[in-house]
Amino acid sequence: MRAIVCREFAPYTQLKVEEVADPVPAEGQVLVDVKAAGVNFPDILLVEGKYQMKPPLPFTPGGECAGVVAAVGEGVKGFKPGDRVIAAAMLNAFAEKVAVPAGQVAPMPAKMSFEEGAALITTYATTIHALKQRAELKAGEWLLVLGAGGGVGTAAVQIGKAMGAKVIAAARGADKLKTARDAGAGETLDYDSEDLKARVREITGGQGADVVYDPVGGAYSEAALRATGWGGRFLVIGFAAGDIPKIPLNLALLNSRDIRGVFWGAWAARNPKGNAANMAALFAMYEKGEIKPLISKAYALDDFASAFADMLARKVRGKAVLVTG
Repeated sequence: MRAIVCREFAPYTQLKVEEVADPVPAEGQVLVDVKAAGVNFPDILLVEGKYQMKPPLPFTPGGECAGVVAAVGEGVKGFKPGDRVIAAAMLNAFAEKVAVPAGQVAPMPAKMSFEEGAALITTYATTIHALKQRAELKAGEWLLVLGAGGGVGTAAVQIGKAMGAKVIAAARGADKLKTARDAGAGETLDYDSEDLKARVREITGGQGADVVYDPVGGAYSEAALRATGWGGRFLVIGFAAGDIPKIPLNLALLNSRDIRGVFWGAWAARNPKGNAANMAALFAMYEKGEIKPLISKAYALDDFASAFADMLARKVRGKAVLVTG
């Protein structure tokens, strides 16, 4: 089969598509014929050796995919060849086939496309965990989403709205703000041309945001934290801007604010039942039309470098996916 192979921690342009042996499902595993795989910012960090984990070399990146069950290993129940599934592979999804533990595989809703399925797991599972378990978001609260035009941001806008929050989408430029509005944001602000803190205070009638969802980091994190009101919860999702902000801790003391980290993958490994419940909730939201992964573009496996480059250049609206067919 064909797969993207990382043989050294280096810029993603060093990656190559190679012919490798087909995986064989071990006991408890499901072998998936990959139709589409989601592209995420951590994939770039991983191959460059900048992520919090470094897999043994060589390896195939790609943490999520959708496809068709090709075979099942010994002891697997509930799946059979031909089933349409999504899989949280963690690694190896940028390939034509991947073997995944059965507990990390879920049946796809009948009307969901493979591209949508591939875009659902990382961003939406991270987001529902962030808003439900970490932020304890309540209906009627103000939710400020940074990077609201990207894949993670649009997921936060959709899920936040589905949970009954009043969503403020912050992004750069009219196009991304339109993407956020189309995803369901009730209010928007352009943090390149508007004062983030002042605008949030204006929108909320002086109260401030209850929850901040920050997958961006960089220059706007501190302003967003300052824009929260009493008991505000600031969610640390990631650092797509490249810079890890240094936050003055007196801001946590003032207004009794909380800064809460979000590491969905580690939480899901420790709480498989809670993660399964979150996935069931996501599928229910999808069936009701409350969430719908936004696919910016589907790239051929051989064109992976363009997908990575577009993500780094912030040209992606919603989610980029790689397709094998």
